[in-house]
Amino acid sequence: MLQTVLSPGAVVENRALAEAYVQAYRTMLLARVLDEKFATIYRAGKIHGGVFLGRGQEALSVAAGLVLRKGDIFAPCIRDQAGRLAFGEPILDAVRTYLGSTLGPMRGRDGNIHRGRPKEGLLAMISHLGAMISVVNGMLLSRRMQGREETVGLACLGDGAMSTGAVHEGFNQAGVEKLPLIVVVADNQFAYSTPTSRQFACESLLDRAPAYGFTGHAADGTDLEDCLRVVSCAVENARVGKGPQLVVAKLLRLCGHGEHDDASYIAPHLRNSAAGRDCLKVAEERIASEQWASVADLEKWRKDVQQKVDDAVSSVQREPTPDPFSEKWRALATESLLDAAEAMDPGPMDI
Repeated sequence: MLQTVLSPGAVVENRALAEAYVQAYRTMLLARVLDEKFATIYRAGKIHGGVFLGRGQEALSVAAGLVLRKGDIFAPCIRDQAGRLAFGEPILDAVRTYLGSTLGPMRGRDGNIHRGRPKEGLLAMISHLGAMISVVNGMLLSRRMQGREETVGLACLGDGAMSTGAVHEGFNQAGVEKLPLIVVVADNQFAYSTPTSRQFACESLLDRAPAYGFTGHAADGTDLEDCLRVVSCAVENARVGKGPQLVVAKLLRLCGHGEHDDASYIAPHLRNSAAGRDCLKVAEERIASEQWASVADLEKWRKDVQQKVDDAVSSVQREPTPDPFSEKWRALATESLLDAAEAMDPGPMDI
C-alpha cells in the first residue's frame, strides 16, 4: 500500500483551499437561489423588464468577485450575481432593484442589472456590452495619475461581447498603457442564440490575447477550484505590474439569454458535454468527496440561504415604489448640481 504523508505546509494549503472553496460555494448557492426566486417572481408577473440568470456561470463569477480586495474595481456583467455577492453587494440591493423599491440603489427607476456602488468599486453595468472595459480603463488611468497603483480592475464579459468594437478599443488601450486590467470572459457558447462558430474565426478567444498585449489564461468554467486558481493568478499578475490579463473560461449557459428565452437552440449534445456540467453540483460533489462538509451541512446551508432570500423578498415587497406624481425626475442624481446648472445665465450665444 502506498502511503502519502502530507507536510505541514501542504496541510495548511489544503485547509486554506477548503475554506476558500466552501466560502465560494456558499456564495454560489446564494446566487443560484436568489436567481431562481427572481425567475419565479418574473413568471408571476411581478417583475417589470428582463430577468437574466447566471445559472451555470456561478463558479467563474464568484471567483472574479472573491479574489479581489477592498479598493479594487469590479465591473460585473448580466450573469454575475455570484460575483456581485462575493465582492460585497448586499442581497437587498439586488432584490430592491428587481422589485422597483425606492430604497434601492436605482430608487425604483431601473428594473434589473444596472445597479452598482461606484464609490465602493462596484460599477453599474452599461447594457452596451463591452462598454465597461473603457470605463475600468479610465478609472485605472485616474488612479495611476494619483499614484494609486496598488489596485486592479476586473471586468466580466461574455463571448458575444468580444465581437464588439468597444472591446477592441478598450483592449488596445489597456495593452498600450499596460494597465492592471483583468478581463474575465464566460465563453458560454452563445451570444444570445448565435453560436461561437458564427461569432469568431479563431480557434479560441485566447488567441487574441497576445495581439493586444494581454497575458492569456484558460479555465474550466464548470470547476470552482480551477476558476479560483486561474482568476487569482491573473489578478496577482496584474497587481504586480505584469500588464493586462485575459481569462477565458469554457462553460455552457444553463438557461436562456433571459427568462423570456427558452434556449431551444441549444443542442442536446452541448447540454450533455463537459461544458454543460452544472458548476454548483460539481462543487457539491467535491465538497462531499473531500469531506469538507457533511450532507446535513449542505442541506442546512441550502435551507438557510432559502430563508435569507425569502426574508429579503418579503421585506422589500412591503417597501414603497416610485410615485410618478410626487417623484422629482431629473437627469442628475446630485440635486445641488442641477440647481446650480439651472441658476446659471447662459448669456448670448456666439454664432
